[in-house]
Parts: sequence; C-alpha cells; structure tokens
Amino acid sequence: MELRQNNLRKLPDQAFDVLIIGAGINGAVAAAALGGKGARVALIDRGDFAGSTSMQSSNLVWGGIKYMESGDFALVRKLCKSRNHLIKSYPSTVQEIRFLTTINKGFRYHPLYPWAGTWLYWLMGGGATRRPHFLRAGDIKAREPIIDIEEAQGGFEYSDAYLHDNDARFVFNFVRGALDFGAVAANYVESLGSRREGEHWITEAQDRIDGSRFEIRSKVLINATGPWVDRHNELSGQRTEHRHVFSKGIHLIVPRLTDQRRVLAFFADDGRLFFVIPMGARTCIGTTDTRVESPEVGVTEDDVRFVLDNINTRLALEAPLTESDIIATRCGVRPLAVKPRKGGERDFLNLSRKHAIDIDIDIEACHLSIFGGKLTDCLNVGEEVVEAVRRLGVACPYPDFRWYGEPDASVRDTFMHQARLMELDAMTAPHASEPLSTRLWRRYGTQALEVLEDIRQDPRQGEVLIEGTEYLRGELKLTRRREMVTRLEDFLRRRSKISLVVPQEAIRRSPGLQEACDILFGDQALERMAEYFASDRPRPRAGAEAAPPGGQSTPG
Repeated sequence: MELRQNNLRKLPDQAFDVLIIGAGINGAVAAAALGGKGARVALIDRGDFAGSTSMQSSNLVWGGIKYMESGDFALVRKLCKSRNHLIKSYPSTVQEIRFLTTINKGFRYHPLYPWAGTWLYWLMGGGATRRPHFLRAGDIKAREPIIDIEEAQGGFEYSDAYLHDNDARFVFNFVRGALDFGAVAANYVESLGSRREGEHWITEAQDRIDGSRFEIRSKVLINATGPWVDRHNELSGQRTEHRHVFSKGIHLIVPRLTDQRRVLAFFADDGRLFFVIPMGARTCIGTTDTRVESPEVGVTEDDVRFVLDNINTRLALEAPLTESDIIATRCGVRPLAVKPRKGGERDFLNLSRKHAIDIDIDIEACHLSIFGGKLTDCLNVGEEVVEAVRRLGVACPYPDFRWYGEPDASVRDTFMHQARLMELDAMTAPHASEPLSTRLWRRYGTQALEVLEDIRQDPRQGEVLIEGTEYLRGELKLTRRREMVTRLEDFLRRRSKISLVVPQEAIRRSPGLQEACDILFGDQALERMAEYFASDRPRPRAGAEAAPPGGQSTPG
C-alpha cells in the first residue's frame, strides 16, 4: 500500500507530459513505451490494473488464423509478426504451443481446405513455428485420446503461442516496467472527466478507496479505457472516427482434462472456434461470442450450458462435465473497433480485433483514444502511441530505447547460477508444474534475485504459503513492496491466478491465507479478507447479467 500512497501524493503535485486513463493492456504498454523513451507519464485506472477485459482473455497469443477465411491477410501477417516478436522478446512467458483442430462431418469445408490454410498461415508467419500436419481421424485419437472422433472427418495440427502465466500478470509487468522508468501509476483512481485549459488537460480524479478528490494536469490525454472509451470521450467532449461494438465471451475453468500440453480446437455449434486450453493443473474451455450493448456483463446459465454442451459433444470423457466441475469462470467483452458509417451493423462475428488510435479532430486538443486491440499486438500499440504523442509536441528524448522484453541473458544466467548454488529447485513443491527457478524468473525477472536473497537469509521464505498454490512466502513480501496490491482480489486474481485454479472454499479454508493477508495488508488484513469474501456471489440465473467490479481497462 505504501507504493500506491506515495504515487497518489505525486499525481496532483506535478504537470505530466501524458496522462493515460485505463490500465489494461493498451494503457499499460502506452505507459511503458512513453516512460521508457523519457516522457513524464501518469497512469490511473478506476479499478485494478488489468481489472477488466485484459484479465478475461483465452491466454492465447495468436496470429489470427480465423481472419484467413475473411481474407484479411494484411492483418494476419501483422499479427503473426507480432506473435513472433513476443515469443522472441518474452521467451519465458510467451511460448509456442501446438493446436490440434478437429473437423466434424457436415462442416462447411473438407479438412484438407483449412489444412492448406494452415500452410499459408505458417508461411505468412515466416516459418517461425513448427510445421502444420494433416491428421486423419485415427491420428487425432492417437495424439489425444479424449477427443470423440465418431463424427470426425479429419483435422490438422499447427502452432501458435500462449501465455504461460495469466494475462493480467503479463499486463501488470508492463505497468511495473513503466514504474521503473519513472511513471507515476495508481490503481483505484477514477477519472470523473477532463477539461482543456490553455496548454493542459485538467482531469478531476477520485480515489475510490478513501473518496478524496484531486486534479491531474497533463499536456496530452490518452483515453485507454477499453470498453468504456466512448463513455469517457462523452465526459471530455471528444469526437472520434471510431466507436466500439461489444461481443461477450466466457470461459470455464475445470479440472485438467488431459495431460497433453496442447490446445484442442473445434468449431462450436455457432460456427466459431472453440478451445480446450491447458492451465497447469486445470483446463480452460470456451468461448462464447454474444453481441451485447453494454460492457457490464456476467455469466449466465445459458452461457454455461452452451460451453458444457459443446465440450461434452466433442470429447469422450469418462463422465460428462457438469456445473459441479466448474472451479471458476472468466467473462468479459471484446471491444471491436468500427466506423459508424461502415461496420456497426455487419456480422460482428467477422469483425477483427485490430486496434485503432484516434486523435481528436481538433489536433490542438492533444487527445488520443485507443479502440479495440488484443494482447498479440500490444508492442505495436506502444510504439504507435509514442509516435502519435511525439506528433503532438511531447519530447521523447530516448527514441531508440527498447522498453519491452525480458532482462538481458546475462542477468538470467546470474539468477540461474545463484539458484543452482543454493539448490533452489530442490525446494519445488511436489505438485508444482515446473521448477521453482523457472517460475520465479518468469514472474519477476531481475527482481527474482530479491526473492533468492530473502530465502538465503530465511529458508522459510521458500515455503508455499497458501495451500494448493505455487506462491512462496518470499513472493508475498516482494508483491507487497512492488506490486501495489490494494485489495485481496488484486493478488488472488490478477498478480496471480490463484482464484482461477483453486476453489473458493479451499482458499477460504487455507491456513496460510491469514498470514498472506498480514504480509500484504498489515493491520488492514482482516478488513481486506472480509471485503473479498463478502463480494463472493453465486452464479446468476439464466438470463441474468451481473456487473463485474468497475475498472477502466483496455482489451486483451
């Protein structure tokens, strides 16, 4: 909490080059890119960092193979290059994974047709991944026994990538990078609207924790509020070329369905791609694609029934999945950028996730709005925002600085050598999915050395604190110092994925939860625990929508 309080004090005390409103993936990369290149940046979000769409993705980093069918080859090529760039820049986090796609009888194409498309997809990606393979029904069964091949014509296997940790953690690491570059960032700070006075924007802000209000001054204002971009532009009187339409998607987290580390892909009953995605000891299944008019959405029984029916039809499980198997759900909207005179009424299932950066028609207003987007293309968003801000007159004195990517290999080698010398991997929990050294490096990079030092001084810091998770006591100390955890959900759902993979009752009963809260929140521990469990609600009845905690965040 100390880091947040220090930043709150700084927000009204100085004039910034840029204020970014919304700390999902678009806002986070914009802050990291601008901060790394020398601009004075402030970043706020009315919820937690990555608190909305950016924590509800499929955790996939893919080149958009589905856009091949609509002929949007330029976008596919761009996304493939972005995917390859992320794999190279974040080798511990963004990793190639095989997709096994099954084509059932009655599908609109013979399996050979989309298989040929995977070869074109591979070529458009520069051959940077493993080659595609055509599969007969028997080959599919040999590779993945849980697939029901009774109706299968055949299929194919190809490569894309996925996030080894969760999407929100990936987003937060950009926020942390921005902080390291000198940006001032704070979660749970809401923009109440902005006005232009002379050469500055004056944004009225409110601390959603204590209710206090203050003003933030900036030369340039960036609206990166994701699904809420249009609403915030109304507050500030901005006119833009694009607007958003919304598609709701959900995922269900269930016990691990297969030990094979690959994504299983099918075409759901509504014709869209449907995935079975590995998540450590769990499996993530989905998604739906439902046009909605508002970004405030929740999981309905109809959504759950759709996902369960589709998965049970396509897998040969010992027993069909039921609602009792669901450990957690993910639900959010995809903000799709359209031009009102062109795309708002055409089939939204075919709308792409490409982003658009609009500068107000009155360029002297120095206002940017970021529409659409996805995790795969995030580095391009950061660079494009820098270029747009420079055109608006903000100096970026270090234009060639590389603001993204994992630390230098020499730093990793130093960490791994220290870990070997102290036999860190021997401390890996029996249920863990990977060696402890690998996991700590991926999550914290250079700061993982701090965890090693804490463990050397006190071996208890290497113990798992919350039963059924892979989080150490020493990690909680680092999280308190550097990650601005304000509410318990921030840690359980976004800095980690504990609440996605551990049943709520198991979290509640964990003997280490109290100590974890003591480390994170000090004398506010009991209050934060009570707040978290008070917000726990049963899944709504069919047809009902439940609004998630508010957060101006950008899309994943």
